[in-house]
Amino acid sequence: MSEPNRYRRGVGVMLLNSDGKVWVGARIDNPDDAWQMPQGGIDADEEPWATALRELEEETGIAPHLVERIAECPERLRYELPAEWRSRLWGGKWIGQEQDWFLARFLGRDSDVNIATAHPEFRAWKWVEPERLPDLIVPFKRDLYRRLLGDFAEYL
Repeated sequence: MSEPNRYRRGVGVMLLNSDGKVWVGARIDNPDDAWQMPQGGIDADEEPWATALRELEEETGIAPHLVERIAECPERLRYELPAEWRSRLWGGKWIGQEQDWFLARFLGRDSDVNIATAHPEFRAWKWVEPERLPDLIVPFKRDLYRRLLGDFAEYL
């Protein structure tokens, strides 16, 4: 296993709507048919849940008051980037991410989602059944998404 300091610290959010479906977005910088849940890096002075709310708002336009925290993954999860991607992302400083993951409920309406944010990351978004998540994400994150489905199973 690689050294921990080679992993960028981050968070991720599995956001459920009232139908039990999960929010996913298609990244602007990936033309493939790959969909991911919101995630992002933790700033030095931030707590993980505060980061999750900030990232969610920055990426989806969803205001924090429209999000209810349900659960947190019991441990930080890691993924490694494919070797050919490492030099292109984060200036080559990190080989992957180590993330705190949260399960949250969306209390708003679809009209509260706005991916045309100040610095857009997604070109499209949709709600999907949780069990579809591993098939929709890029291959190197599939095991992480399967783990999340197991860790959050009692709530899904």
